[in-house]
Amino acid sequence: MLKDVFIGLSQNRLLTAAAKKYGLKLGAQTVVAGTNIEETIKSIRSLNAQGISATVDNLGEFVFEREAALEAKKNIMDMIEAIHKNGVDAHISLKPTQLGLDIDYDFCLENLRDIVALAHKYDMHINIDMEDYGHVQPSYDLLNTLTKDYDNVGTVIQAYFFRAMDDLQEHKDFRLRIVKGAYKEPADVAYQTREEIDENFIKLIEYHLLNGKFTSIATHDHHIINHVEAFIKEHDISYDKFEFQMLYGFRKELQRELANKGYNFCTYVPFGDDWYAYFMRRLAERPQNLNLVFKQVFTKKNNIAIGALAGAFVLGRATKKRK
Repeated sequence: MLKDVFIGLSQNRLLTAAAKKYGLKLGAQTVVAGTNIEETIKSIRSLNAQGISATVDNLGEFVFEREAALEAKKNIMDMIEAIHKNGVDAHISLKPTQLGLDIDYDFCLENLRDIVALAHKYDMHINIDMEDYGHVQPSYDLLNTLTKDYDNVGTVIQAYFFRAMDDLQEHKDFRLRIVKGAYKEPADVAYQTREEIDENFIKLIEYHLLNGKFTSIATHDHHIINHVEAFIKEHDISYDKFEFQMLYGFRKELQRELANKGYNFCTYVPFGDDWYAYFMRRLAERPQNLNLVFKQVFTKKNNIAIGALAGAFVLGRATKKRK
């Protein structure tokens, strides 16, 4: 039920607009590295100083206007230039729907090709994030087309999908980020319980660690991290074959702890003012994340959590009125 609430909040346009307008006052800086490139580069430098790399996401998705898609492409390409110019340890994560996948496939492919070509020039990795189920196969099609000409592209495997292991095996020679999944998906295509998702998540991680090119293990769950550490030791897996990933602003002490152990560690760094839907889905993905937010937000006297809960209240009231 809590997951459904956060998914509903992520899709609420009124709350999204309010978050853009009042983001900093709501404490958006807790989960967003910057609203512009300059602020974001500063945040990346701070991470690098702790031995942590970054994958940078220009916030926004499900774009239906060409102008907005072209603006997103420019923002991403400007960020690539800034990463190169400033010499920070970072690469790019992006969403095909932000670059026009829902407008026209070839238009999106052209935008992606321009981005990947620029990143290739600077020997920089591009990660194609996976979105909801309806966009999964078109995203793989984009990946498979781009990798005919470029070798600096990878993608994401979402553990809650039944098809995840097949997709992993098909793309085992790619750099892959393995996640649990953050969208609300129907029972005919995705596991619904935490236990099933966690079990599949571990299977995917173990398979790719043993058989894949490079594995980005994206989780805040210390139980799974402990399991992976034991698995790596048991199978004598080299540290240069994997990294741990977490979201910017979440479990910062654990991030530093893992980096200090000598593991490759990468923080997922979102920037821009379109942060609200992203943040709500992080809570929907694993409602336990709300506990992490409370611990960090309230100690800094921010009130993102208050804003989220107020939004839930507003949404609930609106739903009752309709009935």
